[in-house]
Amino acid sequence: MTCSVAWPLEWGTVSTSTTSAGFGPIAEATPLSLCAREPHVPADRLVAEMVPPPRFDSVRFATYIPDPNQPSQPEAVRVLSAFAAGLGGAHAAGSGKRRLFGFGKAAKQAPTGPRGVYLDGGYGVGKTHLLASLWHATPAEPELKAFGTFVELTNLVGALGFQKTVQTLSGHRLLCIDEFELDDPGDTVLVSTLLGKLVDAGVALAATSNTLPGKLGEGRFASADFLREIQGLSAHFRPLRIDGEDYRHRGLPEAPAPFSDEQVTKAAYATEGASLDDFPHLLDHLARVHPSRYGALTDGLKAVCLTDVQPIPDQSTALRLVVLADRLYDREVPVLAAGMPFDKLFSEEMLNGGYRKKYFRAISRLTALARDAKGLVKD
Repeated sequence: MTCSVAWPLEWGTVSTSTTSAGFGPIAEATPLSLCAREPHVPADRLVAEMVPPPRFDSVRFATYIPDPNQPSQPEAVRVLSAFAAGLGGAHAAGSGKRRLFGFGKAAKQAPTGPRGVYLDGGYGVGKTHLLASLWHATPAEPELKAFGTFVELTNLVGALGFQKTVQTLSGHRLLCIDEFELDDPGDTVLVSTLLGKLVDAGVALAATSNTLPGKLGEGRFASADFLREIQGLSAHFRPLRIDGEDYRHRGLPEAPAPFSDEQVTKAAYATEGASLDDFPHLLDHLARVHPSRYGALTDGLKAVCLTDVQPIPDQSTALRLVVLADRLYDREVPVLAAGMPFDKLFSEEMLNGGYRKKYFRAISRLTALARDAKGLVKD
């Protein structure tokens, strides 16, 4: 990601220490601070950067390992492979309804059914792996395919404006939307209208979520207008259910217990490219940085070290942390923490509320990143 930032990225040697084995001095790097970063991402780069995140650069359908006990998983690979194969060829010029994106074949008449596929399933069943594989398998140049989270899509509209976003994406062969979430009626209307116009322009759609299209928004808002928008949006997709357990926990050890502040601080100074922040201060800083910039906030980091991790005080703060967790997970940045275990971050009220799916996803991803960070602490 290219962005202009207001901090130096150089690392300096601030002190030396001697190993217990007497091998001589070891330089310690001064950790970065997320709280000192205020990134600015040019709006004209947002579309160009809508590609699968680094974690999914090399994934393909062939690298997806279906659970033999879950027949829906190999079936999803079959359906999506056929879907990708059906996306070859260019848009026909000068026509609004230019192509039916069927599953494995093209049609000459205007479409009458769903124009995309919707991957529904629980946490960690490989939905994003499959969505990124679809992006890679679609026979089109990268600039004719877009991949981003639901939040990134709404942020794109905010940066470019609605009409410019429609104009920019209308020439695409495929739009992949990961972690489809409808958190407020405004975003529901915005995305529903946007996708409707893109479908009319001949753009194929693919999305992932933890909820079936007709159930989006359940437990959050109950207005008739909201439900009507949900129903219209779901008509654009063919639901494809993917069953299975969270692969991030299959056969893996339990998440490591939090370390002490001293251990985390020492690891941050010993790890080049690490950041070190007090958790409450970081939460305050996130409120001053737009979520569309959280990816740039983590640019170049090799590890994130957090001290004094505490329960999240309110829902707005919790939702911002969810976005940061997603960006860290996308970039495979290990998270070393001291204080409260990650599965205790969110209150029971939050975990039982309308955003519970987001919070459980954040717990799952932070837990995986905590495992990755365990080796940063030396015995």
